[in-house]
Amino acid sequence: MTQRTTQRIPRRAVAGYAAGSVGTGGFGTLPGLVLAYYLTDTLAVPALLATLVVVVPKVWDVVIDPAVGALSDRETRGRGTRTRLMAVGALTLPVGFVGMFAVPEGLSPLWAAVWVTACFVLATTSFSLFQVPYIALPADLTGSYDERTRLMGWRIAVLALAILLVGAGGPAVRDAVGGGAAGYLLMGLVVAVALLAGMLGTVLGVRGHRALPADEVDPGAGVRGNGLRGYREGLAALRDVAAYRVLLVVFVLQAVATGIMLAAAQYVATYTLGQQSALTFLFAALVAPALLVMPLWTRYAARHGKPRSLALASVLFALATLSLVVLVPFPGAWLYLPVCVAGIAYAGMQLFPLAMLPDVITSAGRGRGGSMSGLWTAAETGGMALGPGIVLLLLSVTGFRSSTADTVVAQPDAALTAIVVAFSVLPAVLVGASLLVLRRYREQVPAPDPIEDPV
Repeated sequence: MTQRTTQRIPRRAVAGYAAGSVGTGGFGTLPGLVLAYYLTDTLAVPALLATLVVVVPKVWDVVIDPAVGALSDRETRGRGTRTRLMAVGALTLPVGFVGMFAVPEGLSPLWAAVWVTACFVLATTSFSLFQVPYIALPADLTGSYDERTRLMGWRIAVLALAILLVGAGGPAVRDAVGGGAAGYLLMGLVVAVALLAGMLGTVLGVRGHRALPADEVDPGAGVRGNGLRGYREGLAALRDVAAYRVLLVVFVLQAVATGIMLAAAQYVATYTLGQQSALTFLFAALVAPALLVMPLWTRYAARHGKPRSLALASVLFALATLSLVVLVPFPGAWLYLPVCVAGIAYAGMQLFPLAMLPDVITSAGRGRGGSMSGLWTAAETGGMALGPGIVLLLLSVTGFRSSTADTVVAQPDAALTAIVVAFSVLPAVLVGASLLVLRRYREQVPAPDPIEDPV
């Protein structure tokens, strides 16, 4: 009997796929890191109104993601590839992204909030067109469990580098020209160029690589698709595929935790450490370890499995972030050590769910990949939106005072405590809750396929 073999994914496709993480990581990080602070401390938008600005565009994203997933599946069946939607998203995202940080002078806080909201909606729409099919690509590129792990390892390595460069470099560019509106505009322009380059790299890198045939799914699904059908297909997968349901809940809880911590980081730098520019070093301490430990996490997962590895990373993250509550009585540079430990854990929390999702999609049937990834992206987006929203609500109820032109004003003790709690206790509790859910996950391991190098 002839043994079935699976070729390795070509290096060009691996490199192209990984390059897309510059776009997904950059856009997923920078608004969550600086947008809330930009609204309250540069545009003088009250914290409660700023909550709507960061949440409304993400709600819109949640609404359209399953529809984009259905369109993505339809495109794959008709053309054998998902890259057309991705190209549209890549080319239009920079317009909305720059607009978020290009508020015209003289606008009142209310109209400034309206401007940012409109541009953010445009940017999130473009991001959805790229991100939803991007998440479904690994299941299209290969049917091999090990090859998907290899592909995701490279993607997460680039993702960590992109998050570090954009998350630390963006605020550094802002501060280099004195901050304020001009600093944010320059930051937006520089980062937009990087996002465009990374996303186009994916479109070009996987161009010509046709998706594997869909299986175990209604052949007409998605062809007749629309937004409502996209939701129905995604929700059907959520109902029918237990592994998908558990993994999605885990990922959303951890996305909320990460979103809260990132949104609170700039406030910690300014009001706890007393230096706005400390955000660059704080963010580097969180993300830089990921570049060093990613190969170690990959090896650990190869020996112990992805679910167990995700559990270990989650425990480390919860313990490290919980220790940061000591910043309330004892603020100081000591926080960089537990933040580095959290960064080591963060690498695993990013790698393993994204490496497990293609396994689940393949088990459920690749023809559902777009709808499942659409619902996944919608849930992730909603989770990340809740992060800044929760931080801003905490600041609002504790009496935080907004200001203009990056002027640091005295804050009430309740607001200062809320900043630290958002940076420490809330992420730890949410990740702890995700561990309870993760216990119900059963790994999706197909029969092993021997892999041959391409001739």
